[in-house]
Amino acid sequence: MRAAYKYAAQDSSKIETLYNDLEGVTKADSVELVAYKGAIVALMARSAKSIKGKKEGFLDGVGLVEYAVDKDSSNIEVRFVRLSIQQNVPKFLRYNDAIENDKAFILENFNGITSRSLKSHIADYVSHSKHFTDEEKARMIGL
Repeated sequence: MRAAYKYAAQDSSKIETLYNDLEGVTKADSVELVAYKGAIVALMARSAKSIKGKKEGFLDGVGLVEYAVDKDSSNIEVRFVRLSIQQNVPKFLRYNDAIENDKAFILENFNGITSRSLKSHIADYVSHSKHFTDEEKARMIGL
């Protein structure tokens, strides 16, 4: 899922495939899957034909991400998914109020991640992000 999300975020042709893969995910599933589904729903909204469709799709996706965060706010992967969305959506969408909080949470908890895959996934994002300072990158991943 992590790799698929990364590639979908970078290549719009992969968004629909991942959207279809996550179609059956509900709020009863793991918060990580709900967060990724929300992120993909929000990304799919970009291709909606109308402004109303774009807005509704984005809000539906964000609603799923926020549900996942509310359900488990100490889950670093869920917080990372929200951060990756908030740092990359246009400011006029006004979905950026948790950036500093999520970023601080990730910086504080990064070294405690036990999953090598998750740690690598977040480190790769951070290393390419213009939203993390060189000092923060160095502190997290030794760049």
